[in-house]
Amino acid sequence: MDIVAVSNSNVLDYLNDPSPRTLGRSALEWLDQLQKPTIIRVAGRDRSRTRAMATLLHGNEPSGLFALHRWLLEQHTPDVNMLFLLGGVYPAKIPPMLSLRQLSEGRDLNRCFKEPFEGEEGAIAKAMLAELHKVKPECLLDVHNTSGTGPSFAVTITNDAAHQALTSLFTDRLIMTDLRLGALMEYSEQEVPTVTIECGGSQDDQAHQLAYEGLVRYASRPDVLSLEKAEWDVEVLRNPIRVELVPEATIEYLPEPSGRADLTLPPDIEHRNFGIVSPNEPLGWIGKKGLSVLNAIGHNRTENMEQVFQVREGKIFPAQAIKAFMITTNPVIAKSDCLFYAVKATGEPIF
Repeated sequence: MDIVAVSNSNVLDYLNDPSPRTLGRSALEWLDQLQKPTIIRVAGRDRSRTRAMATLLHGNEPSGLFALHRWLLEQHTPDVNMLFLLGGVYPAKIPPMLSLRQLSEGRDLNRCFKEPFEGEEGAIAKAMLAELHKVKPECLLDVHNTSGTGPSFAVTITNDAAHQALTSLFTDRLIMTDLRLGALMEYSEQEVPTVTIECGGSQDDQAHQLAYEGLVRYASRPDVLSLEKAEWDVEVLRNPIRVELVPEATIEYLPEPSGRADLTLPPDIEHRNFGIVSPNEPLGWIGKKGLSVLNAIGHNRTENMEQVFQVREGKIFPAQAIKAFMITTNPVIAKSDCLFYAVKATGEPIF
């Protein structure tokens, strides 16, 4: 991918070593001041190296924003230069602030980091990639929240010591996937270790604290790419399937099915995040159309649903013991993105 390094001042705004006086009294006040997706540069003790961190690619995932605002207010001097990229400023600012993943007529920014870079989100993604290309960071983090509650984890397309070391700054779970969706974490293909950090639920104070503590470690340590310096051992789950609704399918989150939807899931299903679901535990209820309303995407291809789920007496069960994660209870995200990801209970791929 050729990203031409040009001025992006019509797409992005820039802040260099911002003073606390310019940051507002709260993260929300600071966000209200921002006019465009914003690049923030902070000079480090070692000016020859740079680490990068993107966040707020989705406008309703605030932990990275809260962590960055707190870190900037405290005026830390990082060990190396830091480049921060705030992507989804436009949806984040729409009242009520931090409630929209993306603009109502827009695209998911974290699916736009590949050609042809179409529309406003494509232009923002291309401009962000150009900034990364200019500074050539030694590593890149992309900090997110899950839509529901659940434990933290990381996602990468490369499983090696450097990616596990970056993961360990924040969490002890790493998902390795071969899926290519146009996400920023695919920057790993540019030989830059890149990890997506899912801090936990967007409304969880614990997730905001995890993002802050991880950022402090990321910015302050001389070496963040050596596994022997890791905080803890990292569990690696490989090549999950992505379970999606077909476009015309309907979903409801109810304690019992109403009979109106193609798929009904219980409102508390997010509590199954990273837990093991056995073949005799129902996940929810399926309508008259059966499994035809679901797709299971693995290794960029659609897999046989009967190998993933079974239907008995109107209920949907896993065909084998699975570990599911990134489970959402938001019907908009369930329709526009996916229901959840899953691997075998052992952490190995289902296919």
